[in-house]
Amino acid sequence: MPCVAFLLVPELHLLDLAGPAQVFSTAAGLGYGYELAYVAERPSVPAAQGVTLTARVDWPELGRDDLILIPGWRAPRLRVNGRLAPQTLERLRAHHAAGGTVASVCAGADALGQAGLLDGRRCTTHHAVQDELARIYPRARVVRDVLYVVDDRVVTSAGIASGIDLALHLIAARHGPGAAGRIAREMVVYARRNGDEQQESAMLRYRSHLSDVVHRVQDIIDARFDEPLPLAGLAAAAGVSERTLTRLFGEATGMTPLRYQQRLRVERAEHLIGQGATVEAAARAVGFQDARMLRRLRAR
Repeated sequence: MPCVAFLLVPELHLLDLAGPAQVFSTAAGLGYGYELAYVAERPSVPAAQGVTLTARVDWPELGRDDLILIPGWRAPRLRVNGRLAPQTLERLRAHHAAGGTVASVCAGADALGQAGLLDGRRCTTHHAVQDELARIYPRARVVRDVLYVVDDRVVTSAGIASGIDLALHLIAARHGPGAAGRIAREMVVYARRNGDEQQESAMLRYRSHLSDVVHRVQDIIDARFDEPLPLAGLAAAAGVSERTLTRLFGEATGMTPLRYQQRLRVERAEHLIGQGATVEAAARAVGFQDARMLRRLRAR
């Protein structure tokens, strides 16, 4: 069962923690099998909003499928709070070196910087401290005006509510966009915000419309993107004609249902390839009969 270990820093922002924690907790409740752990350098951690949180001081055993996520903290300047002990920073480095993923919300990027994990990588943080992050870590490539950035299993987000977007992206990358959609609907959140162009999620990018018919069809494609989905079946499920569905889908997304499904397949295949799968294996896993179509679509 994958573990999400939240590293709590004094003066942390509650929503930086609660947003991603709710995403993974909801995922566990829907059967996706996550275990949550809360660790800190001391057992009591004051939050910026006046609540004191309790955490464990011993780390759980973590493997490459597990995630360490660092919520942000009150940071008029990054170096006011958030200094971590050398052994904690070594935990972060060791987890990433072993193939695990590390992530941050808001000022939590500073913790990854202290561990040396931002050097040479693209990253982001809250707009109020982006300049300082770039100054403190000159080898980091700070990306501005985006919600989150993914670079070699180092995932950083802009802060506060964008931690939810980050967590939903991680769910979509691991379990597919249908899973992220289920969790977002369960949480009653707007699940259609993209991080930036480099880690585009088709589910998130092409949902900013008001067509209930198209949303229903996208729900079907999101959940079954690796299956053959004839246009006639999608139209019947939506209660419209094939011609009407094609027109409405094009108006809402700028593409056909088939093209949307192909984008989901390519996105999932890219994730699998990034995790070490061959192109051929990734192509079969996402529903292509062989790798030729995947290669053509990736070349586009």
